[in-house]
Amino acid sequence: MVSEGILLGMGNPLLDIIAVVDDEFLRKYDIKLNNAILAEDKHLPMYEEMASNYSVDYIAGGATQNSIRVAQWMLQVPGATSFIGCIGKEKFGEEMKKNAKLAGVNVHYYEDENAPTGTCAVCVVGGERSLIANLSAANCYKSDHLKQPENWALVEKAKYFYIAGFFLTVSPESIQLVAEHAAANNKLFMMNLSAPFICEFFKDAQEKVLPYMDYVFGNETEARTFSKVHGWETDDIEEIALKISQWPKASGTYKRITVITQGPDPVVVAEDGKVKKFPVIKLPKEKLVDTNGAGDAFVGGFLSQLVKEKPIEDCVKAGCYAANVIIQRPGCSYPEKPNFE
Repeated sequence: MVSEGILLGMGNPLLDIIAVVDDEFLRKYDIKLNNAILAEDKHLPMYEEMASNYSVDYIAGGATQNSIRVAQWMLQVPGATSFIGCIGKEKFGEEMKKNAKLAGVNVHYYEDENAPTGTCAVCVVGGERSLIANLSAANCYKSDHLKQPENWALVEKAKYFYIAGFFLTVSPESIQLVAEHAAANNKLFMMNLSAPFICEFFKDAQEKVLPYMDYVFGNETEARTFSKVHGWETDDIEEIALKISQWPKASGTYKRITVITQGPDPVVVAEDGKVKKFPVIKLPKEKLVDTNGAGDAFVGGFLSQLVKEKPIEDCVKAGCYAANVIIQRPGCSYPEKPNFE
């Protein structure tokens, strides 16, 4: 049975500003496709330019929040999921709250008085996406908020935790609190590699929490960067997934499982010294709208079956189903009801 609040996500809530742009726009702001970066000063004018010059969709996003929304959609049990993060007290913040409530997620946002709600420019060219995140308020999350009784109650209630690696740039202390709680209470704690820059520039923070991760998610680019940063001298995804799964663990309750997606290529799952590969659902090129949110949706679908204690095959199948739905729509959006069998 899926109980209320069984799954808790914690991360950077960002309002996605999604637009199909052109190569000239990418060149102007020095943007590479299929990448995720934090905005620098040179990127700041682009948000306004996108809103003025292109047809824009606004969707409540941020990697963790996307995964939690998708899991909630797949589960169809009101309040099965909760989410914690920081937004601003302005119209984008209100938009975010409205969006989350409609999605059925129980959100406990910390509302910052001084910073605007974080935004993420999603630049789409030929179905491929690039993400440029301006964290703003999302960057202001404090562990004091997590420790407040009504918020810590969400942690106590949850049996599964999911946090994207992006949150390592904001509040490693909050992550550690949840990770240690999970290990002490035989709960499942999961994270995502999230982006090459996290593996490179937040290596120490990532390594500190890695022993607590029962599941590690990522894509092939992130996995290869992780391998390079740790001097493993291999580009072989199966080998890297195995090595990550065999990293020492803080608690012996669960063996770590590594799940690496590879776009249209099979999903690689490493557990117990073995690797399994699962094919993804093939999609004709003309049906692809954009890849934004595909990885987040995969995790959301996966988690929706994991909390039902389904076998790994079913979790991967649900992940592939959710990702397939998302890439046929703009941003991380979905129809009213899933039809996953």
